[in-house]
Amino acid sequence: MTHETTQDTPAVPFSEAFRFWLQLGFISFGGPAGQIAIMHRELVEKRRWISEKRFLHALNFCMLLPGPEAQQLATYLGWLMHRTWGGVVAGTLFVLPSLVLLIVLSWVYMAFGEQPVVAGIFYGIKPAVAAIVLHALLRIASKSLGNPLLAPVPWALAAISFIAVWAFRIPFPWVVLTALLLGVVLSRMAPGALVHANSRASTHAGNTSDAQVAALIDDDTPTPPHAKFKLSRMAMVLLAGVVLWLLPIALLLVNYGWQGTLTQIGWFFTKAALLTFGGAYAVLPYVNQAAVEHYQWLTTAQMMDGLALGETTPGPLIIIVAFVGFVASWGKAVMGPEALFLGAALGACVATWFTFLPSFIFILAGGPYVESTRGNLKLTAPLAAVTAAVVGVIANLALFFLAAVARPLGASGAIDWVAIAMVAAAALALWRLKWSVILVIVVSGGLGLALRLLGLV
Repeated sequence: MTHETTQDTPAVPFSEAFRFWLQLGFISFGGPAGQIAIMHRELVEKRRWISEKRFLHALNFCMLLPGPEAQQLATYLGWLMHRTWGGVVAGTLFVLPSLVLLIVLSWVYMAFGEQPVVAGIFYGIKPAVAAIVLHALLRIASKSLGNPLLAPVPWALAAISFIAVWAFRIPFPWVVLTALLLGVVLSRMAPGALVHANSRASTHAGNTSDAQVAALIDDDTPTPPHAKFKLSRMAMVLLAGVVLWLLPIALLLVNYGWQGTLTQIGWFFTKAALLTFGGAYAVLPYVNQAAVEHYQWLTTAQMMDGLALGETTPGPLIIIVAFVGFVASWGKAVMGPEALFLGAALGACVATWFTFLPSFIFILAGGPYVESTRGNLKLTAPLAAVTAAVVGVIANLALFFLAAVARPLGASGAIDWVAIAMVAAAALALWRLKWSVILVIVVSGGLGLALRLLGLV
């Protein structure tokens, strides 16, 4: 009877969820691993809005889609709790603060050049980001893979995935596809090797007093009416997505022509959005090649600076598309030389719109089908295999960040022992002192600024 009430009236007040999604938009540092870890800690462990299994089920689906998986996960959870508008609000607030901040920073970058204050803050934040990703890696691995002695298969998949990406440079989409196919085989031959391990992980993770409290959307909570699959509803969502794409591209075409910079930004990032399997780092080479070499919107040095801005601002890393759109529109003076900022800000918004629109459509159209697959062993086992592979990819990302912090000038450069010490301090604050992510970032940024102003780094 309680579950039926939950279906009719959301157990989580929309105003409370709105405040959380807004806060998340400002503190979602650390790339997808860090962002997923924040949502897991807040929604699964602390607030108990959703259970471990349902969180992982949604995460597995988002990992298979092109686009920023953390933003898609926020959209999915917002939709599950509060229908379509809940998903739209959650996904938008996940991106909006970073878009506004990146527009401001891009303006400072283009108008005033490198600023010592900003450089110092960035110096301090990067070690914190590395520690956040490491922390997320261990938390997600322990939750989703289980005990390596009792569940060796998921750990083996994670290790193979890590080696494939790190040593052999195999693209992430191929790693995910291979894991998915292995999961399909295992679902028929030995389904317990993956699904039971995942269950053991949840059980093990639930050995705390907080996890003993039933989640508002628990494992056995019936699917809400709005989340039940209907082919007609999927068709309506897809139609709405086509309209939301056609209208702005038509306006750009009428005002600027097909070869106009803004029109080309919209068209290019539509294509990029459909190729972003594996997150931002998987698509960055494609964006870099097109934006720098083909369109010549910006230089390689500017692209690297944009990546640094994306890494040190909240929100999904792929938000650096806003930087590309800003710099491209600034350089082409799309609204004339007297309105450089307005034109560049419009370019940033155009790039962001066409990059993130597909993510909303994927979730709102496919979410009901994914909800209908809960408990289906033939589908949950392959998704569990994808989760194991993603853990290996996150491990590769953690190693990448650690290497970038330890040797900022590359393999031939000197080791930055100060930065390494800051990584260790940030990790200690997260693990032992139980500091919040935002506190770690603020303190690390302040320390980096102080060290830079004192001339110590």
